[in-house]
Amino acid sequence: MSATVRPSLLLVDDDAVFCRALSNAMTRRGFVVTTAHSNTAALQLAQTEPPEYAVVDLNLAGDSGLILIPDLLALDSATRIVVLTGYASIATAVEAIKLGAVNYLAKPADADQILAAFAAVGGDSQSPVNDRPLSVGRLEWEHIQQVLCNNGGNISATARQLGMHRRTLQRKLAKRPVKA
Repeated sequence: MSATVRPSLLLVDDDAVFCRALSNAMTRRGFVVTTAHSNTAALQLAQTEPPEYAVVDLNLAGDSGLILIPDLLALDSATRIVVLTGYASIATAVEAIKLGAVNYLAKPADADQILAAFAAVGGDSQSPVNDRPLSVGRLEWEHIQQVLCNNGGNISATARQLGMHRRTLQRKLAKRPVKA
């Protein structure tokens, strides 16, 4: 009698309810799931047992999930990482992929979409091109995200560079991204 080896999945999200729901869904799909609610806790778990797969939230109670990507890949370069976020932007998507994530999904995303993101290999040259330019609000959001990435997530430096008050920038960042 041989036991079936189930793949390991590290789920990193500061929303405990979301973590529990996604953990249950991924367990039903055959994964052994461990959860963490911060970068520090995730790294401690991964050092004990590097995961084969990881779902990392971009915004972890003010910390960037992006900083976890190189650390996870240093432990096991074969780990397949999907970044999941409610604050999607072009800048953070590009950074996630450059850092080694295999995919980037905007919330809400379900377990089947995450599985498809893990399985996707390479890009899709047939991906449709939007024939409408981005709205002014979305362009502002994208620009703020790019400057924030360039400043390593430092809100004060970003506000100075954008010529706005730090609290104004924090309010803008706390809102959901503007639709394209």
